[in-house]
Amino acid sequence: MVAYIPLIMFAATFLLLLLGYPVALTLAGTALISAAAGMAAGIFDTAFLMAMPNRLYGIVTNQTLMAVPLFVLMGVILEKSRIAENLLDSMSRLIGPFPGGLGLAVTIVGMLMAASTGIVGATVVTMGLMSLPSMLRANYDPALACGAICATGTLGQIIPPSIALVLLGDVLSNAYQQAQLSQGIFSPRTISVGDLFAGAIIPGVILVCLYALYIWLVAVFKPEKAPPAEQAKIDIFNVFTSLIPPLILIVIVLGSILAGVATPTEAAGVGAMGALLLALLGRSLNLDQLKSVTASTTRTTSMVFFILIGASLFSLVFRGFGGDDLVEALFEDMPGGVIGATTIVMIIIFLLGFILDFIEITFVVVPIVGPVLMAMGLDPVWLGVMIAINLQTSFLTPPFGFALFYLRGVAPVEVSTAAIYRGVVPFIIIQLAVLLLIAWQPLLATWLPSAIYGH
Repeated sequence: MVAYIPLIMFAATFLLLLLGYPVALTLAGTALISAAAGMAAGIFDTAFLMAMPNRLYGIVTNQTLMAVPLFVLMGVILEKSRIAENLLDSMSRLIGPFPGGLGLAVTIVGMLMAASTGIVGATVVTMGLMSLPSMLRANYDPALACGAICATGTLGQIIPPSIALVLLGDVLSNAYQQAQLSQGIFSPRTISVGDLFAGAIIPGVILVCLYALYIWLVAVFKPEKAPPAEQAKIDIFNVFTSLIPPLILIVIVLGSILAGVATPTEAAGVGAMGALLLALLGRSLNLDQLKSVTASTTRTTSMVFFILIGASLFSLVFRGFGGDDLVEALFEDMPGGVIGATTIVMIIIFLLGFILDFIEITFVVVPIVGPVLMAMGLDPVWLGVMIAINLQTSFLTPPFGFALFYLRGVAPVEVSTAAIYRGVVPFIIIQLAVLLLIAWQPLLATWLPSAIYGH
């Protein structure tokens, strides 16, 4: 019975989450109650809890995690200062008259917004409010319009530079070192957030291109579902001023990381300052909006770090009860070896994506299964990309996908829930196809990091 306490902890945690309790408090509370019961029974070593102060110090001094509030600030500024809205308007005027033009514009702007915010809910809600009314007025099929918005809104899981990849990269880096130490490698190799950014670029571009291809094919073969917009007057200067600066900003941020010129934290600082300057130069950010931006950034950042602290306490207690050994034993007994273990983990993460956000899964699940899978020989960058796309697919899948709930909350009443569900099905198929493609050809995720960083 004692050997299965870690599994009981997991079951209790997810039951409490389903009942609606806050994630951070649930993780910390479950851990402390389990530890107290274990100490009373004499089966838990208090030395594990004594490590918590060092964990907290490591969290608040982690250079990589300092990028989180800066990337959040960058995304919130682009969202609230009408920069994204102006970008969508310019793109719509530019390519709207072409077959599926409005849908393609939404895909491109959604990709840029997803990359800059990295928070699924924020991107889907913003794109839903900005673009769904315009697409419906242009007589787009509601299902196609909703599917495009939901799919592009979840691209923040895989398109760098995103918060999801920053957090996942930091967790995988620690898990990779732990996996090597468990194998007796005392000079372990490391991976960085830059490695994961580079690994995600090709899969992300493939996804965006397939989204765009699908919308274009619908527009060509079923033009009534994606009719071309009326030719609008195009002001080249407005198009240039609304389109080029945000693109340059994102290219500078991502390019500086990939080129090794800046760390993710330094690049995030440049991105936040650049977004602020764009908003101030465009006079689209007043004092009230600035207060809203700082409040939203503080809320999101506090949530991330609060969950991280709770997850750190949970993982310490989990390990104190021998959870690592239990997971390793379970994986070794699975049929199919590393392929079977990876498949089971991907299915579990996919299902957990129905009830947990990427932050909880990254901080709770990945540190437990990551070291075991990487000790079995999996490449950490490939594993990170697979997890990111897997979660993206989970957030899209009816009936529990988060993106569907977010869009339902801002969609007009005349757009049915069935239309939203119907619209995302082709994009889910695209997601699964890309997931299988990367599983079959890992070089799609590992070649670019190897070419850039030489490992």
